[in-house]
Amino acid sequence: MIPRSTLYVGRVRHHRFRPKRHALSYRVFWMLLDLDDIEGLAARLRFFSRNRFNLYSFRDADYGDRSGRPLREQVEETLAGAGISCAGGSVRLLTMPRILGYGFNPISTYFCYQPDGNLCATIYEVHNTFGEVHSYVAPAGSAATPLRQEARKAFHVSPFMGLSMRYTFQVVPPGERVSVAIDGHDAEGRLIATTLSGQRRDLGDGQLLRLLASHPLLTLKVTAAIHWHALRLLAKRIPWWAHPAPPDAPVSLGTALPRDASGPAQS
Repeated sequence: MIPRSTLYVGRVRHHRFRPKRHALSYRVFWMLLDLDDIEGLAARLRFFSRNRFNLYSFRDADYGDRSGRPLREQVEETLAGAGISCAGGSVRLLTMPRILGYGFNPISTYFCYQPDGNLCATIYEVHNTFGEVHSYVAPAGSAATPLRQEARKAFHVSPFMGLSMRYTFQVVPPGERVSVAIDGHDAEGRLIATTLSGQRRDLGDGQLLRLLASHPLLTLKVTAAIHWHALRLLAKRIPWWAHPAPPDAPVSLGTALPRDASGPAQS
């Protein structure tokens, strides 16, 4: 059994296959935060705070509808809207904290558990650099891992990809390692492949100081990397898509796939 809240240190990898190949890889770390443990964690750690400045901080209004109202309440509403009940089990959020006050998460993942510890559902909260946010919620399906899910793309993330796509998710839930792999498919097949993967580290003040030295200004570097690689894609003359209006609903529904599914289901 892993602690309620912990750290994962690893890499983000992204590959684009068409019309020209492009790849990136960079080191990153995430916090896995039990939503019922954040306040206690802030009280125990010197370098982590909730809703106030510190070396590392968690700001409630960065997530969900960004109103600052309790995140657990928002997660339960999202699950209920999708017809999913996790019966009051724990909710753990895999995300990058604010570092020296600055934060940006292209994607944060909520792992929603039943009281018996079985994974019930996941919520993928996606932020773009235009200040917009959208979530995809899907049931976990069987207990087999890796977990496989899919959802139709509904939210503009990059000007180099349109909305006529489907995502497939392959997930190893948090344990001694965690992995979230996302493939994007369009009418011609797989267009992109993104993987976030990390190994668990204990969450303590000493480890947080070491990560500040080994991953300096991480969240700022993530934002800088997004814009740098956008310039590289422009130089490669990758087609540009205009920014559409955000979806009417803040949440899209996904489905669980069989473990041996080889691609997105046909609609």
